[in-house]
Amino acid sequence: MNAPVSVRQSRSQPDGATGVPAILLIPAAIAVAFLVLPLAALLVRAPWSTLGSLLSTPEVRDALRLSVVSASLATLISLVVGVPLAWVLARSQIRGRGVLRALVTVPLVLPPVVGGVALLLALGRRGVLGEPLYSATGVSFPFTTTAVVLAQTFVAMPFLIISVEGSLRAADRRYEDAAATLGAGRAMTFRRVTLPLIAPGVAAGAVLCWARALGEFGATITFAGNFPGTTRTMTLQVYLALETDPDAAIALSLVLLAVSILTLGLLRDRWLMRT
Repeated sequence: MNAPVSVRQSRSQPDGATGVPAILLIPAAIAVAFLVLPLAALLVRAPWSTLGSLLSTPEVRDALRLSVVSASLATLISLVVGVPLAWVLARSQIRGRGVLRALVTVPLVLPPVVGGVALLLALGRRGVLGEPLYSATGVSFPFTTTAVVLAQTFVAMPFLIISVEGSLRAADRRYEDAAATLGAGRAMTFRRVTLPLIAPGVAAGAVLCWARALGEFGATITFAGNFPGTTRTMTLQVYLALETDPDAAIALSLVLLAVSILTLGLLRDRWLMRT
């Protein structure tokens, strides 16, 4: 009677001491090599002896400053408008909520250059909204620092929305119901109960949003251009330096790699809680 059970258990257990079926080890190793080798090559070929001087040039400093400031502003905008939108998607009963969710997450899969073209058509001087705005106020967004922030916000906000929406769906609503029975209004309940509950999700979404904004390239160069000190971010500086000063391009790439690793480190506890 026990033999069939033991046979089924042995068949379900992975082969070898690694706990992984042997047939999966080779393709898994190839995948790891493919993903890690380019990063290792970046570290091996890095101009470590001149790294400080390369990062201290005026062009690189301007690109670093602009990237950090614009990514931070894009994250702030995403928090202000993205958290309420995530609440609407997670908790409201409005019709077409599924369609709305699909629309606001389109930038996740949309090619960034297409996003830049879309921003031009919407906010350019001849855009759907940009033309009347320019005619009335003389304000023009394209090829300005504001355009950099708008492009980064467009591509990065969905990361925040998805993270916050997931946290709202997972939050225990009994605490909110208890606050309501004690006389707290919706605004107070959201501020004093809901926000603390979803704070880890908001923080994780903000980190992802900031990192994505910092690395934005396609929408930025299409909508904002590539002007030194005004719209030339770190990624654009890497692209330009790769043709004229490869060492500077590698140095800036190392900075972006360090930011990516730091982002993964900040999200580590959140991932561990899910596993």
